[in-house]
Amino acid sequence: MAQPTTAIGPLLRRWRSTRGMSQLALAQQAEVSTRHISCVENGKAQPSREMVLVLASALDVPLRERNALLVAAGFAPVYRESEIAEPQMAHVRRALDFILERQEPYPALVLDRSWNLRLANRGTQRLLAAMPVDLAALGPLASNALHLLFHPAGLCRYVVNWDEVARVVLARLLHEAQHDALGLPLRPLVHALMRYPGVPQRCTEPSPADASQVLIPIHVRHDGVELRLFTTLTTLGTPIDITAQELRIECYYPADDATEAWFHAASLAPA
Repeated sequence: MAQPTTAIGPLLRRWRSTRGMSQLALAQQAEVSTRHISCVENGKAQPSREMVLVLASALDVPLRERNALLVAAGFAPVYRESEIAEPQMAHVRRALDFILERQEPYPALVLDRSWNLRLANRGTQRLLAAMPVDLAALGPLASNALHLLFHPAGLCRYVVNWDEVARVVLARLLHEAQHDALGLPLRPLVHALMRYPGVPQRCTEPSPADASQVLIPIHVRHDGVELRLFTTLTTLGTPIDITAQELRIECYYPADDATEAWFHAASLAPA
């Protein structure tokens, strides 16, 4: 058994509070007594490894943070974190490549939990070629999809409906950070994005309606090219690997016939 580095009680209480659950609600969901929940949170009882996993499941705690709960209780982590290129991720990588290929000629990219770009298809490359960013000005931030969007030398300067896009994106990020008991790494990312010039003031206090918006319309214009798209975000469901759970796929779709025609024509042009 590993030595606990943080008492599990405060962590469990924080997750329960984040999920808006009472001790009674958690006890019913996990099929344990309210007294046991109270004793664990107050440090009067040490839960078993199995109980930690049951409580984490009842609270819908992400796999990475389930490992943290296990370590806090004195147990070894059970969920692995693999690189996409590792052999055990072959099926995941195949699925991601399949999605990116089928999305052609429209853009699609794979992001990690910090919104760092992990994979992208040719449609994404064509979009960035039409809406060029200053990679030198962005430096290492260019590998992060949100810095690539919000940085003054990035894509935001081409976005016609920038106020709407910034508002909805930040609302989603804030909502996601608020539903993570630890708030890392999203809260520092949100604060960094809000400090960029050109971010509308009202974006700092987005409404719940913005956070729940399923599709994000985005209208870009540059050098005679005008594209209207909408974006969606999907995940891989309920994998047992931390990396696989945290990956998200962002797909762009044409919102009008002209945009559809542009991407088809661009895909046929010589490289």
